Amino acid sequence: MLTATNGVETLKQVENNPDIILLDINMPGMDGLEVCQRIRDYVSCPILFLTARIEDADKVKGFSVGGDDYIVKPFSLVELEARVKAHLRRETRHSFNTQIKFIDDLTIDYAERCIFYKGNKISLAKKEFDIVELLSVNSGQVFDRERIYEKIWGYDSEGDSSVVAEHIRRIRTKIAAFTEKEYIETVWGCGYKWIK
Repeated sequence: MLTATNGVETLKQVENNPDIILLDINMPGMDGLEVCQRIRDYVSCPILFLTARIEDADKVKGFSVGGDDYIVKPFSLVELEARVKAHLRRETRHSFNTQIKFIDDLTIDYAERCIFYKGNKISLAKKEFDIVELLSVNSGQVFDRERIYEKIWGYDSEGDSSVVAEHIRRIRTKIAAFTEKEYIETVWGCGYKWIK
């Protein structure tokens, strides 16, 4: 079982592909409704809201952002267990063996091989996404141009590592169309790294 105390931690735990997600609506910072809205397009498991809110409008909002059930506090652990088991039994969604990474408002979907910023798709060419994948999966690790070239283009490819800098420039330009935040940092004299 994985736990999180706030919305940001929840996004990180979602990257572990849980079988079911229980979300408290009243979480500090990013609330459960916002978390659900952020992750619903990228996860296939059931999402259950736990909340003290009992208004119909609140329930409708919970379902509208992608929730599968709404459990009102106080509730017994027996009821919670029964509902969780029922959802897992009824689960018929396609099971995706995918990996998702959430970084602030940027989402990387490694299965679909694309990135999104606040839900907006940022189209990348194949090699551009390969570089994003290499750097983001190894977040914080510095890769020099030669190492990136060998991993993405292969040892036997004709050409040289100068093409890496051009690809990274294009990646930055495409991301910059949506946000000023830098995700790929140049470590002068060493190479590039994905900022954690």
